[in-house]
Amino acid sequence: MEAMDDDGSDVKDDHNHNYCASSSGKVQSSSSSHLSNVTRLPEPVCSAVPAGAGGSPRGSLRCHSASGSQFMDSDSGSECGETECASPAAASAEHKHTLDSTSNFLLNAIAVEDYRNNHWPNLEKAIERLLIQNPTDHISVSYAQIYSCVYKCVCQQHSELLYNDLKSKIANYLQRVSTELHAVPLENLIESFNTALTRYITSLQCIVPVFMYLNKFYIESKLNRDLKQDLMNLFADHVADKYVNTLMPLLIKAHAVPFEVQPSTMASVVKGLHSLRPEWAQLAPALFSNFIPQINPPAMESLLLDYAAHDQKLQMELSMNGFPRGDQSRKRANDDS
Repeated sequence: MEAMDDDGSDVKDDHNHNYCASSSGKVQSSSSSHLSNVTRLPEPVCSAVPAGAGGSPRGSLRCHSASGSQFMDSDSGSECGETECASPAAASAEHKHTLDSTSNFLLNAIAVEDYRNNHWPNLEKAIERLLIQNPTDHISVSYAQIYSCVYKCVCQQHSELLYNDLKSKIANYLQRVSTELHAVPLENLIESFNTALTRYITSLQCIVPVFMYLNKFYIESKLNRDLKQDLMNLFADHVADKYVNTLMPLLIKAHAVPFEVQPSTMASVVKGLHSLRPEWAQLAPALFSNFIPQINPPAMESLLLDYAAHDQKLQMELSMNGFPRGDQSRKRANDDS
């Protein structure tokens, strides 16, 4: 028993149950001779990473060797290089974002195809019928169906497409109108221009209301514009701008000769031109002032006598052209005639 105790005193057991000889004892196993030849690896240096640092949602332990080339995440046990590894949650989120983007692109492509194949053809036919109608004609058009179609297009995020298609459709129609006016003789240009303008304004009275949802939730709110004004500008750009310099001399000449052109036609054309471009009134102020108020400069007190002389001259011209002044028997005798 004492011999066994002596032998046991030469062997010490550490906390990891690794048996090694004492300083005065012998090596108990032959494998220890091989361990002495193995180069000892440098001990790693570890540092704790708090939660939230480096984009990590929870705390981790990061270690590196003396060479500084490898890292270890204590939670996942994965090795990383000098650049940090993306966590599984971040990789999953990025993958999900890619899938969502692809799905949204495909859904949008399908929705645009549905707009092109189903919604816009129906709207295009209705717009064409409204544009070519005569003011005295009655065309059966389902305004509820058109409004419903516009509502669906706006709700499906096709407002920009619908707005551009609408303007393109009307611009193409106005180009045809301009071509037709180009072939009209000058003596009939005033009447033909008035017919084209009246028909267009009548059409807008039907088109603008059914596109009210587009106007309210896209044109006004995002573009800060108005649909009716935009469509009137299209007529000015594609038709009126090309003929205003030709129309002005014809209008001045027709206004100088009574009833050469119907007064209602003259008033319609002059007021229509002013509504398209108010600055056109400066091309013929005397003509426009006969149909539209406040075209001329404000009256001045120093010119009252000139105004009275102008009115007397106008009365004399009307009297000489067969327009009597009516019954003058009840007028006071001492008043100027």
